[in-house]
Amino acid sequence: MTEIVTEIKDRVMIITLNRPDAMNAVNAVLATQLAAALDELDNNNDLAVGILTGAGRGFCAGMDLKEFVASGFPEADGRGFGGIVKKGPDKPLIAAVEGFALAGGFEIALSADLIVAAKGVKLGIPEVGVGLFASAGALLKLPRQLPYARVMKLALTGDPMLAEEAHAFGMIAELCEKGQALETALELANRIARNAPLGLKASKEIIREMQGRTEAEFWDYQSAQLEKVFTSADGIEGATAFAEKRTPNWKGV
Repeated sequence: MTEIVTEIKDRVMIITLNRPDAMNAVNAVLATQLAAALDELDNNNDLAVGILTGAGRGFCAGMDLKEFVASGFPEADGRGFGGIVKKGPDKPLIAAVEGFALAGGFEIALSADLIVAAKGVKLGIPEVGVGLFASAGALLKLPRQLPYARVMKLALTGDPMLAEEAHAFGMIAELCEKGQALETALELANRIARNAPLGLKASKEIIREMQGRTEAEFWDYQSAQLEKVFTSADGIEGATAFAEKRTPNWKGV
């Protein structure tokens, strides 16, 4: 079975984790194929946004522990666990989550720029219960989005939290009814895809890279992006289209 399935809808690539019988647990093949799908998303100029979702009753249950014991950590060169946690795509990526995102599955969802989750979704890092710890980015990313005590409770008890609570903390971008995560993510992706590719890429990069930096570091870092984007053909096209009251024709340059 193909562990990753992709589908193109207009300027959006839908990437599906496709091991439903194993609750989309991550093995080496899935990690390699997900990395390849992210490369395709970034290299295809007709695509603006990616959506990452899971087949079956949930998003992802984490690492395939049987394969871990037999073969080690399922990662892809340059992108880390699952083919994503150390380096996601340059283009915006939305995680559309139904059912559950647990352990490495939660860390894959956290690697997206935005999370859309259905009501009742369980989110957690239960690795301590199987002799491990959340080593694929959750211990870095969760403290940026949740209060200290809540992250510590997640990490030390292994107990999950519901999407409703995560949404109340601002970690979930859109909370939807059960069965509507992909549709809601598509609506969000299409709103994003209307915008200029260079502006999207720069905005994502600046927000991600400047977490925890000083204001002086921010202005220095942004200056290079400002020069590149504001002098681009798309920058001129956007201003011209606004003045002429028409839809801009983005070229990504």
